[in-house]
Amino acid sequence: MGRVTERRKVIRIRDGAVSSRADTLVAEEPLEIRLNGKPLAITMRTPGDDFALAAGFLVSEGVLAEQAELQNIVYCAGATADGSNTYNVVDVRTAPGVALPDITLERNVYTTSSCGLCGKASLDAVRTTARWPIADTPPLRIEPGLLAGLPDRLRAAQRVFDRTGGLHAAALFDEYGELLDIREDVGRHNAVDKLVGRALRDGRLPLSRTILLVSGRASFELAQKAVMAGIPVLAAVSAPSSLAVDLAAETGLTLVGFLRGPNMNVYAGEDRITLQAATVQG
Repeated sequence: MGRVTERRKVIRIRDGAVSSRADTLVAEEPLEIRLNGKPLAITMRTPGDDFALAAGFLVSEGVLAEQAELQNIVYCAGATADGSNTYNVVDVRTAPGVALPDITLERNVYTTSSCGLCGKASLDAVRTTARWPIADTPPLRIEPGLLAGLPDRLRAAQRVFDRTGGLHAAALFDEYGELLDIREDVGRHNAVDKLVGRALRDGRLPLSRTILLVSGRASFELAQKAVMAGIPVLAAVSAPSSLAVDLAAETGLTLVGFLRGPNMNVYAGEDRITLQAATVQG
């Protein structure tokens, strides 16, 4: 099976001095996801937690929502011409009665982060397939100070990043700021899928009292994954996209960007953030 990291020779130049050494790099390999034996999607990922990644991907696509809907996940032997198992192909078997998507080229294009569909169609697709409306019972309220401390906690828990500097991370926190889970991957969308997939397999969906924090920016795809998992708060250390903000506003998702220490921008769902009305300026 592929490893999380690999070693490669590198020429180092430091202050004019040249040396040769081995460097630790994050591994990147393709993962083909099959659904009941039929090819569905291919993603480039860091090997590890592949079953969770596949399950989480199917949650974001509206195929799975409950632990009982997942029968099993296996690596496909004989995925290559010589019959060897590359551990780069997984087959997800759904329980009897689970409605399956129409696996077409058009749909596979939609599953990528740079989909060719218009924004309205993308928003409609998420709204019509989400299993859990993002509603707070009881209401969820979060202090800005709690959010401010989460990026440092995320960074401190990134084990592979310390060795490679080349991984994105996604973490789940509860409403009190306690770290529930963290995953790393070359793609932040894969890291989120791994979090959601583990929650599905553990019977913890919807994640209705949690905060999702991602390294980097908040794309439409990440907002989609949060909504599909029932996560009410998505925070990112960088900027959101315009379509991510539109989706958050339409679904009730709280979207926070540029979360850096005590500074942050709240783009949607500000009712969950305990703001002092007197300090808010138009």
